[in-house]
Amino acid sequence: MNILITICGRGGSKGIPGKNVKLIGGKPLITYTIDIANKFAAIHKAKIALSTDDAQIKLTAEKLGLFTEYTRPDILASDVAGKIDTIADILKYEEQCNSLIYDFILDLDITSPMRTLSNLEQSFEILRQNEQAQTLFSVNPAARNPYFNMVEEGSNGFYTLVKKAANGSVMSRQAAPKVYELNASFYWYRRSFFYTGAKSPITDRSLIYEMDHLCFDLDHMNDFEYLEFLLLNNKVVL
Repeated sequence: MNILITICGRGGSKGIPGKNVKLIGGKPLITYTIDIANKFAAIHKAKIALSTDDAQIKLTAEKLGLFTEYTRPDILASDVAGKIDTIADILKYEEQCNSLIYDFILDLDITSPMRTLSNLEQSFEILRQNEQAQTLFSVNPAARNPYFNMVEEGSNGFYTLVKKAANGSVMSRQAAPKVYELNASFYWYRRSFFYTGAKSPITDRSLIYEMDHLCFDLDHMNDFEYLEFLLLNNKVVL
């Protein structure tokens, strides 16, 4: 069984310039993802592949022991480039270089590092046991519920609930159908997924892995500051 672990990070972040290598807890952010990738790879003899267009990210990864001769094409390094196309390109490169087909692809997002080895092991087993599933992604319980307290504008200019429950109005959050939000930490793919032409990991054959702890994507400076506070006060271990 061949597993490819992809770590994708472009250099053109506008919200937080250089965020993939920005220091947090005294280490470049990418360190946490490379460390967990190494632990999982050691157990499963997986290959780790870095996809980046940025020389500083590549250099930082090399200092951490992750080397690559691959450079992400410019067309896949823009604000509008899709993540699936980015993964597919590095997958094709690695399969050609290593003359093999990978059975599973694990994509680890640099900017959502709050995952554990146990999370990766348990989620992999869930996907393996369901042969019909094509993808699995990490989630947390959603902070807002479209059946109860999320609204959207209708064609008449008035606002109503995003979703209607089959059994009528939901009068409390506890009574609403359970929903989840992707936390962007990790995504599993069967190799067959990349033959479908799908552009999203969310398919009609997707599974979830619900994290048993807090996990969030670092999109803004306050996200960095909050995670650094947690790290420095031993509220989380990465």
